Amino acid sequence: MPSHASRRSPLRLRHRPAGNNAGDTVWLFDLDNTLHDASHAIFPAINAAMTAYVARVLACDDDTASRVRVDYWKRYGATLLGMIRHHGVDPADFLRAAHEFPDIEEMVRVRRGLAAQLRRLPGRKVLLTNAPQDYARAVLRVAGIEHCFERVVAIEQMWVHGDLRPKPDRRMLRRLLARLRIAPGRAVLVEDTVSHLKRYAGLGIRTAWITGYLRSMTPSRPHDVPAGAARDAAQQAALRAEAQRHAHDRDADRAARQEAVTLVAAENQAPGPRLLAEAQQAGGNEGREAGGTAARQRARMVHRPGYVDIKVQSVHQLHRRMRRNGS
Repeated sequence: MPSHASRRSPLRLRHRPAGNNAGDTVWLFDLDNTLHDASHAIFPAINAAMTAYVARVLACDDDTASRVRVDYWKRYGATLLGMIRHHGVDPADFLRAAHEFPDIEEMVRVRRGLAAQLRRLPGRKVLLTNAPQDYARAVLRVAGIEHCFERVVAIEQMWVHGDLRPKPDRRMLRRLLARLRIAPGRAVLVEDTVSHLKRYAGLGIRTAWITGYLRSMTPSRPHDVPAGAARDAAQQAALRAEAQRHAHDRDADRAARQEAVTLVAAENQAPGPRLLAEAQQAGGNEGREAGGTAARQRARMVHRPGYVDIKVQSVHQLHRRMRRNGS
């Protein structure tokens, strides 16, 4: 387990961030599938790496490791928490193994002009991610946006009273806001994971839902990973199918796509099955209240939930929305 010193990593201002930092707003940006397209290549790689790690620790085959992952995900909301509790793994070692990408430059996809949009967005910017620090900084560097954030708050800083409390734990966020001296009413949490926004909306913060990168190929619910060459072939086939689906989505109605992906996120952001079930039930209730066809139900599911203050496709739209509202 990491030392107490590493658990209490100071949240110092690393540098003066570039761009417009004026105003009272403090933006708490998620990373994966919020600022970059993690579904394209990174999430499938994380899924395979986590399964391989479990198989190595348990000295079992990949099929057994996948079943263990599913069990821990259902019971604790994340494979990592189950591995800590039952196998005493070092969380830093687990996260490092799941997020080591020598070719990360080829895996990160961002929209053109992202850095400019972040610089223009008025207010302070903090990165708040359940991913490990080194990975988060590597993605920011490759995306060309590291200079836009005054702090990177990664999972290493999410220990509360000796327990790891990643998003969407409320105690962790309350403690973070207090340490940074940020009143909840000044904070805006920007996330792709809608159930995180639901969990935190009761704290008095504002919420912004980024939907542009959501796709069905994300490992929030761990899936079976075939062994050997079959695994590689399956992953490549999944990536090809995902690319084809993404191309189709640009011209197709977004409602049908978002129905399948609204409530999924990478496991390192997963809120746990209970919250997912609640959100899925809420979406279904909205469709039934509409009283229409299945197509009308799909359209209802992509409307902005009441606990989401802003719903946009990208940071670009977020900036435009703020300008339009005069915020």
